[in-house]
Amino acid sequence: MPILNKDMQVCISLAARPSNIGTRFHNFLYDELGLDFVYKAFNTGDLAGAVTGIRALGIRGCSVSMPFKEAIIPLVDVVEDSAAAIESINTVVNDDGVLTASNTDYEAVASLLATHAVDPAATVVLRGSGGMAKAVTAAFRGAGFDHLTVVARNERTGSALASQYGYQWVAEEHEAPESDVVVNVTPLGMRGDEQDTLAFDQDRIRAASTVFDVVAFPSETPLVRAGRAAGKQVITGAEVIALQAARQFERYTGVALTDDQVRRASEFSRAE
Repeated sequence: MPILNKDMQVCISLAARPSNIGTRFHNFLYDELGLDFVYKAFNTGDLAGAVTGIRALGIRGCSVSMPFKEAIIPLVDVVEDSAAAIESINTVVNDDGVLTASNTDYEAVASLLATHAVDPAATVVLRGSGGMAKAVTAAFRGAGFDHLTVVARNERTGSALASQYGYQWVAEEHEAPESDVVVNVTPLGMRGDEQDTLAFDQDRIRAASTVFDVVAFPSETPLVRAGRAAGKQVITGAEVIALQAARQFERYTGVALTDDQVRRASEFSRAE
């Protein structure tokens, strides 16, 4: 990485629980490509003040995580379609004080559905109703999927999410129809208390053609392992997090990344 200097451009992240993932991903590529950039993660109790600082200090880019993704909307100048579609922002780019916002989570999911050639005529069962579930559900709708069922025990958030995008809501998995695609957007399978929990039952996995788990850590969740064992097409959360970070990187720097660069940066960012 270049020695810190007055011309170095700074990118940051704002999160309730900052991690080293984005920091390692971006700085790895800045170093490899010889870019005069540096990336640093922050938490804040003053979102409006942080955004003022982004403008005042010429911070080039900002990644936004929960709980700031919706609260930051009135503080930016331009909201691109990817963020407007779900009223949620995860990326801000500063061009001479003009803050343009987008949602690269949405873009990453939409891109992966296309890359993996998931048929828009397929039936989908999606488990979850949180902020990321909104991005994923919106991406399915934007890609032309008409037959999706949201499974969520929280009736308020689950029914609202399904209704917003013209889909069906059920409280329990057994109430959902059979589907060609299963999607987990809950913490089930994530490291911690839920790491051994399978997000869908084995019969539903065997009946599907595509298994999609948005959980990024670990990338080989119980659902991913079950999908591979059953011979299904599998899309992982590791793919989502790497692709959304790559889209952010390209917005900040103007440099398009190769698949190999994204893969290596992702592996470096996830290394223990």
